Amino acid sequence: MSNVATAPVRAWRNALFLVFTLCGMGLASWMARGPSVREALGIDTAQYGLLIVCFSIGSIVGLLAAGHLGTAFGAKRVIRYALPIGSIGFVVAGCSVALAPDPFVVAGGLAFFGMSASIVDVNMNISGAANERALGRTIMPIYHAFFSGGAVLGAGIGAVAELIDLSFAAHVLIVGGLLAGGAVLSSFFLLPENQALSGGDLPEDEAKPSLGERLAMWRDPTTLLIGLIVLGMAFAEGTANDWLAIAMVDGHDVDETTGAIALAVFVGSMTVGRVAGVRILDRFGRIPVLRGSAVLAVIGLGAVILVDSPVIAMIGIVLWGLGSALGFPVGMSAAADDPRTAAARVSVVATVGYCAFLVGPPLIGFLGHEIGVRWALAVALVLIVVAGLCSGAARERSAARAS
Repeated sequence: MSNVATAPVRAWRNALFLVFTLCGMGLASWMARGPSVREALGIDTAQYGLLIVCFSIGSIVGLLAAGHLGTAFGAKRVIRYALPIGSIGFVVAGCSVALAPDPFVVAGGLAFFGMSASIVDVNMNISGAANERALGRTIMPIYHAFFSGGAVLGAGIGAVAELIDLSFAAHVLIVGGLLAGGAVLSSFFLLPENQALSGGDLPEDEAKPSLGERLAMWRDPTTLLIGLIVLGMAFAEGTANDWLAIAMVDGHDVDETTGAIALAVFVGSMTVGRVAGVRILDRFGRIPVLRGSAVLAVIGLGAVILVDSPVIAMIGIVLWGLGSALGFPVGMSAAADDPRTAAARVSVVATVGYCAFLVGPPLIGFLGHEIGVRWALAVALVLIVVAGLCSGAARERSAARAS
């Protein structure tokens, strides 16, 4: 993109690094203090799970609105306002825990925060795809690596807060301030995504699709197939985050420390896969990489399910993590290929993909109760295969035009 200087594009990239980190940090800092929240509210584990469901419901509502907001106002403006406004819900929920314990207020605050977080999530991916095009190289996986790093940071903040016995009100005020301040600061360096996505040649009157065109994305086969790619790989990632440690302890008879190490190995492998994946994607393209990723994930998860040896299972976890690393970010890039419909398509793909995080944990839990968590992981295996079979839908737009 010749009409945007290198320095502003790099500043845009760095601002997005911050936004992705902040979004990873927010909920993780809360989840790290989950036992304290449960105790303060006087609720049991099942009731605490309902609080998280409220966050998920808010997230789905936000996902449905995110594309329309991004189209109407632009990703830069949405990020500037949605995350600071949403942090109010985060603070309200936390202050209720600390000062006036009320599960209904907490649930409402979390739902509001979840709605804003998912709106920002979609629009930061739209902006990231535009920045990727402006840079002329693959970078979306690096953004998602920063999101993972933000989750680690958030968990660390929560752990330190527990260690020093910081009140939950002070905790959420600090984190909420970081979310709001970081979003506003980063927005000064974000650039308009429509121009970058189109290479600067998109006429102004074609920049925004109509409401009917945006809704039509829910009937577009290519968009839905990309959604299945993201769904399969998000399910593979989310299943590991929620159930891998338990699957290793119950299914492979290892101790709890080894189960925790297994989860750390998976997260580490995913992070390595995302950082290394940018060069692999630039060299080989999306379709071969997605197919290869699916094969790696199937082999790795298959080893965890089918082989009794904990050592072989650990090797499988490495392959599972590497194979799961690129599906989500590549799907976001593919959904944003068409500049006119980028916001609407990313919203649809994200909504389909995030169903994995909403449906996955209870589904694996239900099946795990009946047949064991280790064998219940076969659901993720099937969805990874589906993602691999759908990988052709992520073909680069320029390649599709040439063919």
